[in-house]
Amino acid sequence: MHFEKRLPRNGKEGLLYGAIISTLTVMFMTSLNVILGAGEFNADVALTILKYIPIFWIIVMIIEPAIFGRIAEALAEKFTQPTDSFNAKILFRILFTVLGMSAAMTLVGDIVGNGFSSDIFSNWLQNWPRNFVIVLIAESLVIQPIARYAMVKLHDSQDKKAQLEMNTQVQ
Repeated sequence: MHFEKRLPRNGKEGLLYGAIISTLTVMFMTSLNVILGAGEFNADVALTILKYIPIFWIIVMIIEPAIFGRIAEALAEKFTQPTDSFNAKILFRILFTVLGMSAAMTLVGDIVGNGFSSDIFSNWLQNWPRNFVIVLIAESLVIQPIARYAMVKLHDSQDKKAQLEMNTQVQ
């Protein structure tokens, strides 16, 4: 899968790929959870969302590659075979990443949004299943395909540029 057009080929592309996924997921889930917590959408809620998005984005960009991405990759390798399809491997990777990240970010989100309280774990038990299902669907059907599309376009552009350079060197 290293030379797969839909996936990053190096660290720089991996950072771009992760940033696309993290940005879209954080924007979506932060907005959803703040709106659900407030019960309505208004100017104050919009400002709260804008305030929290950078905080959650930084947290996600740190813990996903450092912790949950590595765990998800190892579990995906354990549950798939080299002969399994690209889609099977990606779905396992998404499942395990979303499982870990939704569990962690539901807890972190409650702490950042409401501070430490005795309700943290009861809130987590109530909110995590909803967050898990929503983000699993969003990642599988919208967010990951957008990031893979960006990688395909990037690689097409790189291939076209390399072909142009090769053609000019031959002449």
